[in-house]
Amino acid sequence: MALNWHDTQLIGELLFEKYDTLNPLTVRFTDLHKWILDLEDFAGKPEESNEKILEAIQMAWYEEWQDEYGSN
Repeated sequence: MALNWHDTQLIGELLFEKYDTLNPLTVRFTDLHKWILDLEDFAGKPEESNEKILEAIQMAWYEEWQDEYGSN
């Protein structure tokens, strides 16, 4: 299944699986962008992302992280 930039929830879940102990709020958008492009099933074009999309992905990842580790 090919992922694109609008699959924010699924991308957030995949990033949580890959970087499970890392607090997503500490990740710079430049790193987040690269990590998304590096996901195995990601087929979106790099230039199609923007701050709003990256923020939505980061928040989806953060929700997964909070469910596992709490707010600390």
